[in-house]
Amino acid sequence: MTRWRLIEDRDVPHVIALWNKCRLTRPWNDPGTDIDFARRGPSSAVLVWEIEDQIVASVMVGHDGHRGTLYYVGVDPTHRDKGHGREVVKAAEQWLADRGVWKINILVRNDNKSARDFWTHVGFVESPVVSFQKAIAK
Repeated sequence: MTRWRLIEDRDVPHVIALWNKCRLTRPWNDPGTDIDFARRGPSSAVLVWEIEDQIVASVMVGHDGHRGTLYYVGVDPTHRDKGHGREVVKAAEQWLADRGVWKINILVRNDNKSARDFWTHVGFVESPVVSFQKAIAK
């Protein structure tokens, strides 16, 4: 059976392993902390895509009351090119739409050609903007 659902406590180590396998994590962002933070409130969640009780894809989704954002979108490399990425993105889009959110932003590193190609393939367009950041707490 293939389906998406909200992450559960028992899934956290598997999702972190998936994110590491997909090279989505960075030393300065602890994925466990990110998962805990996303699960705390009603404006964010982590969704998983399962095939026969195996997590093969995930996405962290959230919104600020105006726009949605997707993070940690990953598909197990052994399950790629089968439409699972598209499905987990559709699940995130539905999660946002159910909350009245009508626009999604994503951040993609400039040098990640495969991710840029994926997002174009699933209907996203590149925006002519520059992203700024500042760490305010640790």
